[in-house]
Amino acid sequence: MSDQPTVGEIRVDKSNLYREETYSDLKVASIRRLTPVHEDGSEDSERDTLFIGETTLMSQRGPLPVQAPIEAKTLTEAFEKFPEAVNAAVDQLIDQAREIQRQEASRIVVPGQPSSSGTRIIG
Repeated sequence: MSDQPTVGEIRVDKSNLYREETYSDLKVASIRRLTPVHEDGSEDSERDTLFIGETTLMSQRGPLPVQAPIEAKTLTEAFEKFPEAVNAAVDQLIDQAREIQRQEASRIVVPGQPSSSGTRIIG
């Protein structure tokens, strides 16, 4: 059974609302600034503004979208920290890919069972 709510059970968390603004150089960098707001749309100064960096890198398999949280207090600081945050996110993606490869390589293959590609191994 799924832990996801059904459409009738979906509720907006009115205590966790943000106004979203996007800033971009129209080349490689986009930063989303998420400003906390109250239910009426006024700013909520009790919570921190969030920054998320976004870019697309080219890989051997095509474009790879990358998102990274940026620890910053201002938009200027977020742009300064953008390269560091994206590099950290890419390193994490590489580590995750290596772990998936390691798990696949150590999987026990049983004859007659479907492989991860969906084909049956006949031995």
